Amino acid sequence: MEYEERLGVPLRWWVQGTMLVATFWLAMVVALPGALAWAFTGLGLALMAFGFLSYGSARVRVSDGVFRAGHARIEAAHLGPATALDPEETRRLAGREADARAYLLLRPYLKRAVRVTVADPRDPTPYWLVSTRHPEELVAALAGMSHRRAG
Repeated sequence: MEYEERLGVPLRWWVQGTMLVATFWLAMVVALPGALAWAFTGLGLALMAFGFLSYGSARVRVSDGVFRAGHARIEAAHLGPATALDPEETRRLAGREADARAYLLLRPYLKRAVRVTVADPRDPTPYWLVSTRHPEELVAALAGMSHRRAG
């Protein structure tokens, strides 16, 4: 079983960002020449789009015996059990119960995550904590990958 997800920012961020840029335009259009106000507004929109697209470009992928989260990757042979977390467990593990050695790929607009234990004794990382919109599907894909490795 393969799994892939892009952790794109939600639509409400785009709407709120656009409204913020529109507010800046309104403030600038009364103080600056129209062409300059539009130029700054276009620049603001471009910067916002670049920021949202780059922040939301992180991918979570399970395929070919490898688990990838953002820029990090780990082979199935080094993975332990994976657990789908509810919002409260995610908040706890990302906060007061966090291990500073853990690998985190978290997004504030995703309230659920998956905790994946790292089983390699040579790796100082105890676990990965990865935000996802579909924690049960990600856990199933990781379990399927581990099962194929064991079988």
